[in-house]
Amino acid sequence: MLNPLPKRESKPRKLGVAMMMDKGLSLQETENIIQVAGHLIDFAKLGFGTSLVSNNVKEKVKFYRDAGIKVFVGGTLFEAFVVRNDFDGYVKYIDNLGVDAVEISDGSIIMEHITKCEYIQYFAKQRTVLSEVGAKDASVETDHNQWIHHMDAELNAGSSYVIGEARESGTVGLYDKTGSADTQLIQDILKKVPSEKIIWEAPLKSQQVWFLKLLGFNVNLGNIAPADMIPLETLRLGLRGDTFFDFLPKEYQKHKLI
Repeated sequence: MLNPLPKRESKPRKLGVAMMMDKGLSLQETENIIQVAGHLIDFAKLGFGTSLVSNNVKEKVKFYRDAGIKVFVGGTLFEAFVVRNDFDGYVKYIDNLGVDAVEISDGSIIMEHITKCEYIQYFAKQRTVLSEVGAKDASVETDHNQWIHHMDAELNAGSSYVIGEARESGTVGLYDKTGSADTQLIQDILKKVPSEKIIWEAPLKSQQVWFLKLLGFNVNLGNIAPADMIPLETLRLGLRGDTFFDFLPKEYQKHKLI
């Protein structure tokens, strides 16, 4: 075994959490990703409304849960039920799927924040809750203090983690349209909200590298594509050029090229 490497917690872990985005994997693809990277996946998100239009979803949920992976449907689907005044229908839907986590978001619809927190309180009694902060529309600007207030209030309401919005494109919320991080927003959040309670959506490799360099190998990251789960772990451990020297002890730094 190669030593020394950054010491990673085993599952169930609270630091260095990875949330994988499943946008419609087949049962065979799900088995394959669990076989090769199940030990690295803490949460599997059945993205946006994909669970509603996919076959064999209950079977897939069981695969994830049997592998020790918490699974939930995308927050957009929660909002789709709520905007139709069918919260009870949503509860029945996720109960039927057998998911053990839930994502509460308001990225597409207008919702009073106190109402969002009430939903969080309701689900926190029975499931792991992840709540998402930030709009999915790049034209919607959210004040930095509002990001902080919402994250803090949602953690107090019962969220296990708050998620910083980026969508699967990585071009909204925490990032600009080019995918570059809003450094001032992130720094402001980190002054007030514990970093270990935040999952930063970072679908692009450049974003993963940026957060790893900022917060270390145990940063919580989300919206990771299945094919990127193993590459992400190599970034965490300094086994890829982008982070090769970032987590290497000082005595080995003399070998750095520049």
